[in-house]
Amino acid sequence: MRSFAELAASRREWIEHVLRPWCARAERRELERAELDWADIAGRVDPQATLWFWAWGRFPALVHEGIAGVDETVSVRLRLRDGSTVAGYPDNRLTRAGRLVLLTDAGESEPISIDDIAGVEKVGG
Repeated sequence: MRSFAELAASRREWIEHVLRPWCARAERRELERAELDWADIAGRVDPQATLWFWAWGRFPALVHEGIAGVDETVSVRLRLRDGSTVAGYPDNRLTRAGRLVLLTDAGESEPISIDDIAGVEKVGG
């Protein structure tokens, strides 16, 4: 690399083609480990707006490109790996470290690990 422009382009390419896809596939434990060194890995950026946003992006129904974190505006139905389902509105404030909290008819759900979610579909909006 000869110029700063080439260096910056290389970094952007690495983030887009290596780091972001890794976030979309990694297990929660690995994501938590990455969060500890996120400033060294990704630069001075908020892990909620990058690491966790990209991780939740494996379920497109949970994210919206203009919103950091999970999208609270649309009700979703989660299909869990054990075959059960739960529906409600994601609560971005309570969703932390790869554990999603939904606001359901019965109140707040228990935190649900990103690893336990098999699929997500929008049920409103």
